Formats: sequence, C-alpha cells, structure tokens
Amino acid sequence: MRSRRRFLQLAGGGTAAALLPALSQPAGAQASKLVVGVIYVGPKDDYGYNQAQAQAAAAMKKLPGVTVVEEERVPETVDVQKTMASMIEQDGATLLFPTSFGYFDPHILRVAEKYPKVRFAHCGALWVEGKHPKNTGSYFGYIDECQYLNGIAAGYASKSKKIGFIAAKPIPQVLRNINAFAMGAQSVDPKITTQLIFTGDWALPVKEAEASNAMIDQGVDVITMHVDSPKVIVENCERRGIFVCGYHANQAALAPKGYLTGAEWNWVTPYTMHVKAAQTGAPMLNFLRGGLKEGFVTASPYGKGVGEGARKKADAVKASMMKGGYTIFKGPLNDNTGKIVIPAGTGYKQTDLALEQMNYLVAGVIGKI
Repeated sequence: MRSRRRFLQLAGGGTAAALLPALSQPAGAQASKLVVGVIYVGPKDDYGYNQAQAQAAAAMKKLPGVTVVEEERVPETVDVQKTMASMIEQDGATLLFPTSFGYFDPHILRVAEKYPKVRFAHCGALWVEGKHPKNTGSYFGYIDECQYLNGIAAGYASKSKKIGFIAAKPIPQVLRNINAFAMGAQSVDPKITTQLIFTGDWALPVKEAEASNAMIDQGVDVITMHVDSPKVIVENCERRGIFVCGYHANQAALAPKGYLTGAEWNWVTPYTMHVKAAQTGAPMLNFLRGGLKEGFVTASPYGKGVGEGARKKADAVKASMMKGGYTIFKGPLNDNTGKIVIPAGTGYKQTDLALEQMNYLVAGVIGKI
C-alpha cells in the first residue's frame, strides 16, 4: 500500500486542489465490506478526548466486515482535508470520523461536497438541514449530565466551598459542562462558587498546569476540566493534595488518592450506529445525540474521597437521569451578571436545541466568556 504520508507530502505541494475534484469515487471500496477512517487531532493515548474516540475505534475493529484506518496528530487545518482524501483514495474509506471540533467547518464541509458517496460523521457540530451536505452529520453526548454528577461529588468533598473548572474555549458544549458542574455543586450547598479559567485552546499543558496551580493557590480544593487531555491537571491536583473530577476518559490511575469520579464518553454507541447504517445502506444519521439513558456517556466509578452521602445523592440523580426524568436547566435561573436566562416555569430537555446555543455562565461561576 502506498504511504499516506507520501500522499500528504504530494498534496502539500500545492496539488490538493487538483487532486480532490478527481476523487469523487472511493477507490477500492467493496460493497460487502466497510472501511472506516478515524482522524484524531492529538495522540490516541492522551487520557482524554482522543483516547475516548480511539477506544470506540478499537471496538469497531472487532465488528464483522469492518476495517479501521487511523491517523493521529492531524491539526485543524487543510491537513485534515488531505488526510480525509488520502483515506478515501488509498484505503477506500466510505465512512469517516474526523473527530476534532475544528474539523467540521470548513474542512469536512468542503471535502464532503467532493465525495457525495462518502459519509462524514463529526463529533460535536450542529448539523443544519438545508445548510450542510446530506452526507455529513454530527454525533455528541449529553455529558453535562455526568458533569452535574461530578459537581455533586465536588460539592460534598469541598471544604473551602471553592471549586474550579479549567476549560479550553467558550463554545456551547463547554459552557453546558461548566454550568452543569457548578449547578451540581450548588445542589449540595448554594454558597459554593466555581472559579473558571479559559486557556484558549484544546491542548495547552503549560497553561493548564498554571491554571490549576493558580486555583489551588487561591483555595480551590476540587477541580474539573474540559480540555483535550486532562492528564496534566489531574496529576497536578494529585501532587498538590486536592480532589479532582475527570473528563473524557477515566483518569483514576493518575490520581489514586484524589480522583472523585469522572464524566466519560461511550463513543462505541454512536460509532456502532453509524457503522450499521453504512453497512445496511440506511440514510446518513445527520444528527445523533444521547446521554446516560442512551449509553452515549457514563460516570466513572467513585474514588475513595466520595462519602456515603455524596454517593446516595449522586446515585439518586443518576437514576432519574437514566429514566429521562431529570431536568438540569430549568427556571428561574440567572447568569453570573444577574440576568434571567431561564424564566420560572421553563425547563429545557436535553434535546432542546436552545442548550446547544448556550452563551452564558450561571450565577456562582466566577469568570467571563
């Protein structure tokens, strides 16, 4: 097989624009088999976002008739367009999972138009009927449910009543997690505040370390996060003797003393749905969402620092979420500037698109968008 790296080098020499229009049909594809391509912005063993996706890709390799090709450390630039073209042309991939948030617009959208018979499943984008190609779609999970459970565990564990959230960028999915974490803690004690720091990008380990140190120096005693790899933050919290709640994957091995619980993805569920649809010729799944009930997300096992009271409260809320009967975002709810963002008597279900357009921080969160 020709080297994908060699293909990328050729495309990088200015020939990408000439190559892509000619590749309207996947080469080497067989009707009886499915080649799936998975693309990661970082390393597959990052204890975080990419590792969670890679775990699902590994599960797909065990399905009959499925071959998986992978490429890691692909930036959110034209490089991902070249990687997608390479997978289609060289490997015959007809279903792609370009996983990073910044891959969608413009990169997936441009390539999808040139490959109308290839399916592009993206993590996190908001697919819009009539605006985006029909061979594209998005999948995501209501992991704010698990961040709310993280908040409950943090609320019980915190002695200072000051907890922290380190985030990459203020996009709606991140804001949902921040707000859910804060509200989970406030359900234990309304006086708890959540210190927020945005680092500016998905993987900035130096800034993540600085942010966690700054929070701990200010008395924060429980931290969680929404960055690609929580490894640095989790290890720093353990080293400095405070509690931590994980994100993306299970980081308990990194903090045996301080790991409370975590919000984990179970991407096996949407990956399998997309694979089965492609294998049977069913229409593209354009908009796929689910939470605890649907098996898209899961909560990490409790650590040593989670007491009986916290377990009982978190388990009760989780049981309600599993039945689809728990509403996180309901009124009256104010943002941290005092503005009413959800009026009394209004509650948003997890499927409500208003939550995917969130642009505020709830009261009790110390920080700005």
